[in-house]
Amino acid sequence: MNVAVPSEDVNGASAGGSAEAAISTAGSLHRFAAPRIAVVHDWLDTWGGGENVLAEILRAYPSAELFALVDFLPEALRPLLGGKRARTTFLQHVPGARRHFRMLLPLFPRAIESLDVSAFDLVISSSHAVAKGVRTAPGQVHVCYCHTPMRYAWDLRDQYLRQRGFATGVRGTLANRILNRLQLWDRKTSGRVTNFVANSEFVRDRIARCYGRASAVIHPPVDTEFFTPGAQSPAAVARDYYFAASRWVPYKRMDVIAAAFQALPDRRLVMAGDGPEADRVRAAAGPNVEFAGRVTRERMRDLLRGARAFVFAAEEDFGILPVEAQACGTPVIAYGRGGALETVRDHAAGRPTGQFFLAQTGDALAAAIRHFETEFPPIDSRDCAANAKRFSTARFRAEFTAFVAAATRESDRDG
Repeated sequence: MNVAVPSEDVNGASAGGSAEAAISTAGSLHRFAAPRIAVVHDWLDTWGGGENVLAEILRAYPSAELFALVDFLPEALRPLLGGKRARTTFLQHVPGARRHFRMLLPLFPRAIESLDVSAFDLVISSSHAVAKGVRTAPGQVHVCYCHTPMRYAWDLRDQYLRQRGFATGVRGTLANRILNRLQLWDRKTSGRVTNFVANSEFVRDRIARCYGRASAVIHPPVDTEFFTPGAQSPAAVARDYYFAASRWVPYKRMDVIAAAFQALPDRRLVMAGDGPEADRVRAAAGPNVEFAGRVTRERMRDLLRGARAFVFAAEEDFGILPVEAQACGTPVIAYGRGGALETVRDHAAGRPTGQFFLAQTGDALAAAIRHFETEFPPIDSRDCAANAKRFSTARFRAEFTAFVAAATRESDRDG
């Protein structure tokens, strides 16, 4: 029986200073030599929010060595990691792994523990699955940037098993046993982490519940230098459509967005992306929905700039796209749970940048869109762009490197 990882998306030193130099002077252990740093990521095969965080970590620590379960990153994306290739595990060489490595989920704990990072002073893991379980040695500092405890072993298990056809019967029993073992391993190996960093308050609460560990919150980086309102004045932008984009996997609930516009036949919706939920999403859509498919980063920015609002129906750990939309001056209509509550301000908060709906249904979203259109005064695109600046890459770099330097100093004192 194959139990696989779902295809989902899955974010001191000064900003201009050297993070590695800050660690070198943080305590006696590193005072006379540059620290050896290992960065451990779950896997590399495509690009998403987790990879944005990884890229910024590697920019902060350019001499770090990169590790991952597998590295099948397309060559066109390699420059985003400074040209680095990961040291990988035995999973890299399993026949068919390039396309089907997620089917090897039961082997992930053994594989991540096979990585040897014993020669490094500092280990930084970027983890939404198993990276935080890498084996460390006494005296090593291990800072985990946790995107979430693995969803399919914890909060989204039922949805994951239904998606894979393992919800009932013998296969369901076996799959639950595998995930139970994975959950126990996940909890146990949280003790290998010296310091946790959560990507949102929402994930900090989940870390406390799943692992019984405290964590700091440092929100992921958003490229607010690339995602901008553009040259045209807000009044010159037509904004005659709503926009939604994501990887089309179940928890993103793109089908809910498509269904909402069945009840709004005089509004236009553009949807970007693709994925295993494509048939469900297309079946829920009416003739007023246009499918843009997978789009380039530049096209994504253009679509965000021109939209009346960006529509987001997922209960997300953080959610990069709602912030990118705001950076482009575009309001957000979001499901009112998860990370969106930390990145979008509604009218009750003052200087609003969006609006929430409280149920993941087409009817609730359609009602929120109607309400959004009648709000007065309308949301100011300048407030949206200003709010997004709170999540800039420079802010992430400064906060994360300062946290790592402080963790290193604390370790030196304790040692």
